[in-house]
Amino acid sequence: MDRVEANGISIGFRRSGEGPPLFLLHGAEADHSMFDAFGAALARYFTVIAYDQRDSGATLNPPEPYGLGELADDLAALIAALGYGRAHVFGTSFGGVIAQVAAVRHPARIDRLVLASTFRVGVSVASINPEGFPRFAELRARLPESMPAFAEYFFAPGYIAAHPEALRLFTDNKRDARQRERRGAVLGQPIAISLEAIKAPTLVLAGSEDRLIPPVHTMSLAQEIPGARSAVIEGVGHVGTIQDPAAVAARVREFLQRKD
Repeated sequence: MDRVEANGISIGFRRSGEGPPLFLLHGAEADHSMFDAFGAALARYFTVIAYDQRDSGATLNPPEPYGLGELADDLAALIAALGYGRAHVFGTSFGGVIAQVAAVRHPARIDRLVLASTFRVGVSVASINPEGFPRFAELRARLPESMPAFAEYFFAPGYIAAHPEALRLFTDNKRDARQRERRGAVLGQPIAISLEAIKAPTLVLAGSEDRLIPPVHTMSLAQEIPGARSAVIEGVGHVGTIQDPAAVAARVREFLQRKD
C-alpha cells in the first residue's frame, strides 16, 4: 500500500498497471481489496488506483462526521495529489453514490464514469428494496453469526458455497464501532444533486442477480444522465467485480476505450 495526504486525510491506495488513470471506489462493507482480481484484469490497459475511503482499510481520517460531499472531495483531491488532471472513475454500490456526487461537484476531474450496482443519490436502499431490506438490516445487525445469509444479498445463489473465500469481503476490513457509526450515518445526511448535471460519458452496469439493489433501479440512472449507456451482466449478483471480474472488466474496458 502507498499513502498520500489529500483533503486533510491520509489516504491508503494501491496503484498498478500503466495507461490512462482509473480510480476504483469500493462498496460500504469493503475496502480497496475487493478490486484485487478486477484491477488485475484492467492493469494491462490502465493505471489502476484502488483506494480506501474514510474509515476503511489503511486510510486515516479525523473522528468528525462526514458526508458524501467530503467523500467526493476526497476523490478529487486524490486524483490531483497523484499528479493527474483528470481520470476515469469506477464506483460500485456505495462507491457509485460517491462517484455520482464527485461527477457533479468536480466535473473537471472526471474523464469517463462507470456506475455499477448502485443507487441514486438521495434515495434510500430501504425505499427501493422494501421487501428485501428489512431482512438485510436484520442480518447485518446479527453479524458475524448471520454471515452466510447476509452474503446472499451480495452474491448470486450458490456462489458462496463454491467460493467461501468471498466472505473476506465482510471480514477483512476491521472497522471499530465508531468507524461503523460514521459510515452508517453518511447516507442519512441530506444532499441534493441533479444527475442531469453529469457531463462525463457514463456507463451504468447492473448484475442480473442483484438481490440488494434491484437492477431496474440501477438501470434507471441511465435515463437521468445525459447520453448514458447501460448494460446488464447476466448471472452475477451485487458484487460482480468479485464474482466475475473478467466479465465486468471487459464491459468497463470496452467503454473506457471507446473513441466516441
